[in-house]
Amino acid sequence: MNPHHLPQPRLGPHPEHPRHRAGSQPPHTPLRPLWACRACGQPWPCAEARLLLNAEYETRQPNLSIYLAGLLYEAMHDLYHLNPHDGPHPRDLFDRFVAWGPFRRSGG
Repeated sequence: MNPHHLPQPRLGPHPEHPRHRAGSQPPHTPLRPLWACRACGQPWPCAEARLLLNAEYETRQPNLSIYLAGLLYEAMHDLYHLNPHDGPHPRDLFDRFVAWGPFRRSGG
């Protein structure tokens, strides 16, 4: 991968949460521009990141939704620039970043 063709981070939220760290292990934060978890390599937010984000934002649920929506915007920019012809479907990214969060719709 040529570093000169990687998308440049923009002015959206910096992906620095969750802040929890386990010893010398890397945090469960996204590695840009691939949006894979630094700790486990799974698509971010991984299951552990979701648990940690919910705990970190327990008393600030609207802030978590805003943070996730901002990161969705950043991820779409990065991922579509990396693979403009076969990037992830917008609905899949919404489900991955936002739909699991505190203001998800109830099934009904």
